[in-house]
Amino acid sequence: MKVGVITGGHAFDVIGFHQLFRSFGGLDCYIQSLEEWAVDAHRYGSRYDVLVFYNMHTELPENCPGGKRTRRAIDDLGDGTGIVVFHHGILAFKGDGVWDDIVGMTDRTIDGYSHDESLRVHVEDPAHPITDGIADWTLTDETYAFRNVEGEDSQVLLTVDHPNSMSTMGWTRTYRDSRVLNFVFGHDDQTWSDDTFKVLLGRGVEWCGREL
Repeated sequence: MKVGVITGGHAFDVIGFHQLFRSFGGLDCYIQSLEEWAVDAHRYGSRYDVLVFYNMHTELPENCPGGKRTRRAIDDLGDGTGIVVFHHGILAFKGDGVWDDIVGMTDRTIDGYSHDESLRVHVEDPAHPITDGIADWTLTDETYAFRNVEGEDSQVLLTVDHPNSMSTMGWTRTYRDSRVLNFVFGHDDQTWSDDTFKVLLGRGVEWCGREL
């Protein structure tokens, strides 16, 4: 599976992030900036089975790097290519209707965040292919405090009960013809190196690409 991993708008541990995606033996991952992906999509169309958005550009797509090409690339999502919105990607493109539909939240205004929190993660749907066989576990990660998932068409997979965190942390949706996983975990290597986290992210990419 070819996986485009889109970054930008937020600093991150480059070595740790690359190591994370190199650890998925069955995935051919290409880490790139938002503008690089938008230009590539404009020239060649979709060349990936799944797109993982780890960017945090908070302006509308047309006002982000790539301009009109980025707007067009975002508008073209939903063609069947899988979509994973990863960690701060949930906060990207504030006020954009397309991104609101992909994430399943119309109000993505953050009320606060907190680093290095110990989170007890509860598996809400142990029968889903992504969470099959996964038991509740404890994870250290950054939290966001803002509204929870809206819409009856979101399937909640993972939750936490923490005063500094939104409760819903992993959920699936369908956007047009594409499977979508919204996965809030994943701030830094404390999380990326967690074995259960890696299993879930890898399975999530495979599920969105209809390989699971």
